[in-house]
Amino acid sequence: QVQLVESGGGLVQPGGSLRLSCAASGFTFSNYAMSWYRQAPGKERELVAIIKAGGTTNYADSVKGRFTISRDNGKNTVFLQMNSLKPEDTAVYICNAAYARPFYDYWGQGTQVTVSS
Repeated sequence: QVQLVESGGGLVQPGGSLRLSCAASGFTFSNYAMSWYRQAPGKERELVAIIKAGGTTNYADSVKGRFTISRDNGKNTVFLQMNSLKPEDTAVYICNAAYARPFYDYWGQGTQVTVSS
């Protein structure tokens, strides 16, 4: 059974930091690209950051320089370090695992991040 279990969400003040974790099981973690998406109320889900199996990373322009995605293959865990948080970062953050061929796509349950004073 594939599982993506997220943790680390919560309430933080503008300018603060938060670190999200996503613990994976049920598949060969090191072979998958891992991503963080977010979805705010009334808005489309958007890709925040991705780290490929080989370690290459990409970020949405809105979070470049503030967020860092990383992975620990030994712990089957992907992280999202979020610094200099802004109110517009408020969203449900969702962990994703993807494999290209054959295609596999798994999603976590999401964790709420609220940036507010």
